[in-house]
Order: sequence, then C-alpha cells, then structure tokens
Amino acid sequence: MLRIVTDGAADILPAWETEYDIKVIPINIHFGEKTYTQNVDLNFDGFYKLVDDKSNPFPKTSQPSPHQFVEFYKNNFQPGDTILSIHITSKLSGTYASAVTAAEELKGTYNVITFDSLGGSMGTGFMCRTARLMERAGKSVDEIIRYLESIRDQVHVILTLDTLDYARRSGRVGTLSAALASILNVKPIARLQSGLVNMVEKVRTRKAALDRVLEIGKETVGDKPVHLGIVHARDIESGKALLEEAKKKFNVKSVEMTDLSISLAINFGPGTVGLVLFPAE
Repeated sequence: MLRIVTDGAADILPAWETEYDIKVIPINIHFGEKTYTQNVDLNFDGFYKLVDDKSNPFPKTSQPSPHQFVEFYKNNFQPGDTILSIHITSKLSGTYASAVTAAEELKGTYNVITFDSLGGSMGTGFMCRTARLMERAGKSVDEIIRYLESIRDQVHVILTLDTLDYARRSGRVGTLSAALASILNVKPIARLQSGLVNMVEKVRTRKAALDRVLEIGKETVGDKPVHLGIVHARDIESGKALLEEAKKKFNVKSVEMTDLSISLAINFGPGTVGLVLFPAE
C-alpha cells in the first residue's frame, strides 16, 4: 500500500488521518525559548491560551528538520515502503527541502517520493485525499503524481484576516501596509497563488470581506465542479456563515470545514477565515 505523508501546514480533518491513512509530520512552534510540537504537546486550546496571554513572546514556527523527517519515516513505516510525501509550498517554507534531504538519506531503504504542493491549508489536504482515492482506484504512483501536477494551479486558497498584525510579524506583509490597515481598521484578503501569499485587497468590514472572498472564488472557478473547504482560526461562526453562502454559489461536490492549523494561524492570526476550492471531476 502507498504511504502518504504531509506536514502540519496542511489542514487535514482528524477523521481523514484515519479514513485515508494520512500521516502528518508536525511543525515546530516557538514561544520565545520554549519549543512545542504541533498537536503533540500543543493543541488548539493550548495554543490560543498562550496567544491570549500577552506576557508570552510572539509565536514563531520552524519546519521539521531533515533528521526529524528521517525519524518520522522510520517510526511510521517499514523498509521498502513507497512513501508519497506531499508538502506546503517550497516558496514559503523549508519543509519540502527537509523532506527532499531526508528522502536522499533514506534512498535504498525507503522509496520516498516528495511532492511540492505549491500550496497549503486544505488545498494540500485535498491533494492527500485525492492521492489515496486514486491509489484505491488502482492508479499507479506515477499517475497520481501526474494528476496532482496537472491540477496544482487550479487549487485556490482565499482568506480574509481579522488583522494584519500576525502577517506583519511573520514577514508576510510589510510594516507600512500593516500599519495603514490597522489605522483604517480594514480587513485584508489574501490569496495563495503560484506558491506565494499575496495580499490582494483590503475591505472595510468583516461582512464585506467574507462576501468578497466568495466573489473572488466565483470569479476564479465559475461553475466548474469543486470540492469546497472552509478553514477558520477560532471563528467558527464566520466559518459556518461562509460555508452556507459558498454552498449556494458554487458547483459543490463535497464540503468540509476545519480549524486552520496552528502553524498557519501564527502567520495569519486568530479570526482568519478562508475558502479553499479544489477541482472535482
């Protein structure tokens, strides 16, 4: 059986890990000198509790090291296994590079095939699910990879942030842009495109931002069939509202909603809500 691995920047529903046998290598989370392992010794509740305590340093992330990847592969799989390792865009994280280094180190013992999703969040999660469904349908690893390559630029992640402060601190946007947005109290909209995050618009209110996220999605995919994902960072009510409106606008084949991963919440901030559109046949 094909083994599938992704990382903590992919939004995977907990049920998917079991149903589709997807293993997730965690991201490292740093609060000053203290380091946690995502979903190992730091869950969502613990993370937001630390964030709410303003005496704590601003959190940062770091990718799993090549050594962590080697140990993860060894601890979860058997020699001779073929492992498809699908990861967050290499343009924003060193995670993919760590996986490539680990794959080379294990060459001859494990057949590790690395894949750069050029995306993240539930877009990468949908890729992992698709890979498993294709494998169960009898497709070869080469066929799976070719298909993922063919649809990679058709995966759309559109987010609205409650504040630009987290994106500024993580280096996702410039200080001046964040300061102006703060003064004007606008709600930024970000898109993950071609492996990079771009702040594409700033909207005056939360409701207008959610509406604009839907409009951008519709302008992008039209009536094409999609798997719909909704992600949120501690704002389930906005997530539910976005979900209900999205089901009316899109040609939806499946619908999922989940928490934005801790590693992404650090970069975009609590209150972030997003739309993920993945091509469906």
